[in-house]
Amino acid sequence: MSALSVNHLLGIKYLKPDDIQLIFETADQFKEVINRPIKKVPSLRDITIANLFFENSTRTKLSFELAEKRLSADIINFSAAQSSVKKGETLIDTVNNILSMKVDMVVMRHPNPGAGIFLSKHINATIINAGDGAHEHPTQALLDCYSIRERLGSVDGKKVVIVGDILHSRVALSNIYALKMLGAKVMVCGPKTLLPKFIGDLGVLVETNLIKALNWCDVANMLRVQNERMEVNYFPSTREYAQQYGVTKALLDKLEKEIVIMHPGPINRGVEITSDVADSSHSIILNQVENGVAIRMAVIYLLASKIKHS
Repeated sequence: MSALSVNHLLGIKYLKPDDIQLIFETADQFKEVINRPIKKVPSLRDITIANLFFENSTRTKLSFELAEKRLSADIINFSAAQSSVKKGETLIDTVNNILSMKVDMVVMRHPNPGAGIFLSKHINATIINAGDGAHEHPTQALLDCYSIRERLGSVDGKKVVIVGDILHSRVALSNIYALKMLGAKVMVCGPKTLLPKFIGDLGVLVETNLIKALNWCDVANMLRVQNERMEVNYFPSTREYAQQYGVTKALLDKLEKEIVIMHPGPINRGVEITSDVADSSHSIILNQVENGVAIRMAVIYLLASKIKHS
């Protein structure tokens, strides 16, 4: 397979396993590029990309920008916090204004689930979803699975537990789709109040006891508690949450086997994981950051090659 089956990256659920393999193989090549003294390739010299962030983001935005620069694309950055969106301009107006500047591709983060899908139907540009509400965050799931493949040789057959605030997490949903597509066994673990009612329908195991979950898994992907998405309290206190669902070095040392620790960031150190876990040999958190650039380069490159041929 030499081309993606989709024209946009709106969510993992629209991809096929072959698409993910192609993205991973392309990312392997870009990883070599990133580690060279000259880190740029002229692949996308004639492509213009607009980064539209209607929600705050530091890591994802920087990672996409770096990926675009490494590919020599032209970039327009748009942050909605400082824009006419505050004056009531609609999403389509905003994007059409940007498209009239002849933009080929839009990387968008938006608080509303489905915003990317809506846009893809109304405008003539390739859309990459950089997170839509609590719905999907496809590039994060791709880089997480890629990082597991890098550390453990493959994702197929591995046991992965996603721990924490599953209810508000777009990372969890995208990860569940991607991991299952690649043949992993998936469990979610957290307080009952932070597990969606229908989570079992996605074909994942559900566990509320952290020790049991960690003894079961090969990889634990620790999510932060998304206080900014909560209107009510879902658990008594942060301290109590950390005691029940936080991973410490002492806890890891008690397990019957060595497991891999991941985190999509930003980390609330001392809540879901302690600093000595984040900085330990168990952790592949910094590999995830590096792989994020390679994966985003791969996605942008593969989608851009479809623009050139269309």
